[in-house]
Amino acid sequence: MKPSFHARLVNSPFEDPCLYVRLLRESRALVFDLGFAPGLSARDLLKITDIFVSHTHVDHFIGFDNVLRTCLRKETPLRLYGPEGFIDRVDGKLRGYTWNLIADYPLVLHVSELSGSVVSHAVFRAGNTFKREDGEATPFHGELLKDTFFSVSAAVLDHQVPCLAFSLAEDYHINIDKDKLKKMGLPVGPWLKELKDAIREDVSGRSFDIEGKEFAFTELKDVATVTKGQKIAYVVDALGSDENIMKIVRLAKGADVLYIEAYFSDKDKDRAKDRYHLTSKEAGRVAREAGAGRLEPVHFSPRYSDNPEELTKEAEEEFRNPG
Repeated sequence: MKPSFHARLVNSPFEDPCLYVRLLRESRALVFDLGFAPGLSARDLLKITDIFVSHTHVDHFIGFDNVLRTCLRKETPLRLYGPEGFIDRVDGKLRGYTWNLIADYPLVLHVSELSGSVVSHAVFRAGNTFKREDGEATPFHGELLKDTFFSVSAAVLDHQVPCLAFSLAEDYHINIDKDKLKKMGLPVGPWLKELKDAIREDVSGRSFDIEGKEFAFTELKDVATVTKGQKIAYVVDALGSDENIMKIVRLAKGADVLYIEAYFSDKDKDRAKDRYHLTSKEAGRVAREAGAGRLEPVHFSPRYSDNPEELTKEAEEEFRNPG
């Protein structure tokens, strides 16, 4: 099965957090956190449609300036999501620059912030020198984004300030059987995406033009099989409290991959509590209780730069063999 989400950590665990997720066959990408990320090319940045920011500490948000600069001539809107106060932070970033020569630039930023059970919205347009335009708030029922075949959910965690954790979940996965295509004499092409869309939308009466020949939906649907969708969870900067752990486990339940901070070693758990971070052992426990398929420890304290294996080993041992 070819995955729909191709995720990669842009930086090492000791550098700023940034998870880049390319949506295969969609020519677009999502980003979770915007730390300083020189490994992202202009081509990478221009594919981004949605940015999910856990919180606006500098190591999670300093990359906004680079995205903004690269995407000023981007024709399609750029959507950003963050915790309480996020719209003010974006507004402050934008007001830090002079915009007298961008009246004909197309970029539009749609910014949403989650606060309690409400999502507030604002729009910033390059053509209006990024003056803030507030929209109506909407109720929050767990999902920040619902797209054609996937959704992004969020939970508010305690990092002394509100910090968001995210999960990216595919509704279900549609696999194309290449052997059946071959037996039917059908080519691979753009029509397969149209077929997948029709399956998702349950448009059974639709027909498809394939190289000049028309096929009914019922003739083609058997070349596809529907299986469980892919799920990725992303968690950084959270106190290892019972409440936080419960929220994370619920959000990450059944994730194929859980990207989660392991900022401190278990031997420094008092320091972790003081700094509102998870320990590597807590990260492993969360992954185990969530039933994650794979654990990816991220976001390490620089104090372990001489021995990063310590954090990875502690997390994996707790994940696989709880003491």
